[in-house]
Formats: sequence, C-alpha cells, structure tokens
Amino acid sequence: MSPLCALLLALALVAVPGIRAACPLPADLKRPDGTRTCAKLYDKSDPYYENCCGGAELSVEPGTDLPFLPADWNNAASSLVVAPRCEITVWSLRGKAGKTRKFSAGAYPRLEEFRKGIFGDWSNTIASLYCRCY
Repeated sequence: MSPLCALLLALALVAVPGIRAACPLPADLKRPDGTRTCAKLYDKSDPYYENCCGGAELSVEPGTDLPFLPADWNNAASSLVVAPRCEITVWSLRGKAGKTRKFSAGAYPRLEEFRKGIFGDWSNTIASLYCRCY
C-alpha cells in the first residue's frame, strides 16, 4: 500500500463518526495496581457508537462466578468489554438458567446487535455470568 493510500485511510477512519466507540480497549482492562480485569459491563449504550460504554460500570475479576448478579445489575448491562485471553459466559436468567452466550476478547458497545433467540437481544437481559481468563 502506498503511503498516500495509508494516509487517506487513516484520515477517513478518524473523520468518520461511529468507527470507534467510547469503550476502552480490551488490553486496557487493568486495575491501578496493574493486575488484570476479566471484563467490564456498562449500563448505557446508544445508537451512536461513540456514546456507548457509559454510565455505571461493573468490573469483573478473572474467575468471577455470579449466578445472581447484584440487584442493581440484574438485566441492566447494555455494553461490555472483555480483556485479551478472557471469555465471559452470560445467562438470561438468574441461577445460570435460560439462554446462554459466550463473549470472547473484544469490545461489544451495543448488546442490542447480538441476538438472543428469534425475537430478543442481549441488551438489558444478563442475569448471571462467569468470567475466566487463560
């Protein structure tokens, strides 16, 4: 690729809104002391990607097993970010029941885009989770 093409591509990616959400990079999921965080859940998303991953956040440490999310987080997550070499398994009902899905490393700014069955999606429907890193 010529330097001019690379420059034009970089300018286009910066100039186009919605290319990158406000979500943190998966590699940046660390506590202040440098230890790893498995995932972060957020209670706000938006049709515009740059406004996603906002509001309250729930940090999930490696090995966290929550068959019952805290009351204020039950069916509240609408964005999530999973650290590299980690995976989060979520369930739609408390006690690890109902529909299930695994999210691997990456940013998921709009859980509305991930189908849960025929008519549903994963936004505001996570009731239990398990997060592991390898």
